[in-house]
Amino acid sequence: MNLMAAKEGEEYIIKEIVTDDEEMDGFLFSLGCYSGEPITVISHRKGGCVVSIKDGRYTIDNLLAEAIIV
Repeated sequence: MNLMAAKEGEEYIIKEIVTDDEEMDGFLFSLGCYSGEPITVISHRKGGCVVSIKDGRYTIDNLLAEAIIV
């Protein structure tokens, strides 16, 4: 399942990042978003969702959220 289907407030482990876009993959990696890392969806928004990765909170758009498989 991707982050768009994840429940708010639950912690998940990232299984994989599904994208052919190296720039997107690099951006997610710079946030600490890669396989094996825990991620929590704080809230779903109209254009994406707010997530907690490590010690940071980030707003990511639907395209990024769909690429993150948990």
